Parts: sequence; C-alpha cells; structure tokens
Amino acid sequence: MVPGVIYGAKQDATLISLDPRVVLRELVKTGWRSRLYEISAGDAPVRALMREVQLHPVSDRPIHVDFQRLAPGEQIKVAVQVVFTGEESSVGIKRGGVLNVVRHTIEVSVDPDHIPANFTVDLTNLDINDNVRWSDIKQTEQVTPVIADRDFVIATVAAPTVVAEPEPVAGAAAAPAAPARGTKAPGKPAAKK
Repeated sequence: MVPGVIYGAKQDATLISLDPRVVLRELVKTGWRSRLYEISAGDAPVRALMREVQLHPVSDRPIHVDFQRLAPGEQIKVAVQVVFTGEESSVGIKRGGVLNVVRHTIEVSVDPDHIPANFTVDLTNLDINDNVRWSDIKQTEQVTPVIADRDFVIATVAAPTVVAEPEPVAGAAAAPAAPARGTKAPGKPAAKK
C-alpha cells in the first residue's frame, strides 16, 4: 500500500493508505491535479484534490500521496489543462506556421463543484501571427484566472523561420593553407642542414 495524507479545511490531517495500482492509473490520466476525488477515510467520505505524488527515484512507483481536503463553498486554486483542437485544419498551420503554446495549463480560482476537466481551444480560424487569449476561451463563467490584470496569451501561430545560408564574399581569396610539417613552403628556399 502507498501511504498518504489528507490535509486542509481547518481540520486535523488524516493518514490513509492507497492501492498503488489505483494511484498509477490516475497518474497516467491527464489533469489528475484538477480532478476531484472522493476518498473513504473514517465515517464519511472526504472530497479532496490530489496535490503531490512522491515517486521512488529508481522504480518510479508512488511512495507517498498528498491530498487537499475541500471545504464546502471555499474557492480553491487549480491548474486546468488546455486542450488544442483543429490543428490539422488551421489556416495558419496549413500555410507553414508553427503552433507556439505559451500555456499548457491555466491556474484558476474556482468552487470545487465547478472545476472544469480542461479548457478547449479551437485553432481552426487562426492564421499566421494570430493568437488565442483568455477572453477567447468559452465556458469560463464559473472560474476566475489567477492572472487577473490582463488578457494573457495562451497560444500563437508563429511564422515559419527560414535559416539562410551565408553567401560567400565576392573577390575574397581563400587563405593559404599551412604547409605540412617537413615540406617546403612555396616561394621559400629549403632549409640547409
């Protein structure tokens, strides 16, 4: 079993143990840090977020799990994954542009009952030098971004970069090569012994 702890909501910490297979199964799913879990611990189930998983340095098996207990009505901060769709039909990418992802996750403040599974960004109508900002994301009515002072960029379609070969300078002569050891340099008499 994997030891763990549930903390927070102004209550004492609760020690638990988990099946390692269940922990590994959750870790391979995307968005496990923003997924709400209901844990059987004591008399009543506890609603919590998985906040940290410590892994063994050699085997990568979980050795400890931290959960944050959620209090009803209390806002929490979570990092929600951004999922990009329409990449294959994006106008800018078809023209040779490159998707530059600025934020793979967005940290938001939200009520535990309204944590989104992810934010979906459609790239279909983006052309080269276009970008996606927070205000472009749909279904964000019940969440507040932690970055509240500006409409931040999530991704851009950048112009393709072309590396030009340096052109040789016209009229420049190649530097003469150094003579091999023991051979006579051109235009100089051979050394006498």
